[in-house]
Amino acid sequence: MININLIKKTLGFKKDAPAKWYGVTQTGKAETPYAVTRSATENTSTAPTEMDSAIELFCREAIKQLLDGKTVYFGRYGTFHIAFQSNGVEDINDYNVNSMIKNSRIVFRASKVFRAEVINNLQFKVTGVTEDDVKYASLPDYRRAKGISSDPSDPSGGGDGGIEDDPLG
Repeated sequence: MININLIKKTLGFKKDAPAKWYGVTQTGKAETPYAVTRSATENTSTAPTEMDSAIELFCREAIKQLLDGKTVYFGRYGTFHIAFQSNGVEDINDYNVNSMIKNSRIVFRASKVFRAEVINNLQFKVTGVTEDDVKYASLPDYRRAKGISSDPSDPSGGGDGGIEDDPLG
């Protein structure tokens, strides 16, 4: 489940347009490599340290391959490659590779199978609202504070009746 925060804002290039609500990812703290390898190897015969070592060895070799300009295949999950931008010149003799290549980066391109496995299973949940630099813990909290009903036909301003609307459970 991906938690999102609703934020009311105007887009930078449309300053005169009315503010709209946008969903923004609430990134949580990243898991430690140890926690990830422990979770990934649970109920397998592979030890977390073995997986950690395999990842380390793969990354060392991937660095060598990328520095040689090669694409690195990451199993059935996708590929890594180097991408960059280049300044152009009219005369080929004026091209200086050391000063004209810029914005180098490593790009991961997910395979169709991996992408589908992730994208087709995405689920989102609104877990917060921010308006005028005021943060509300939840959408029901925002609605209560603003006197907004979750049901347009119910002008009472009450919540949607879900368990999150009853703090006593």
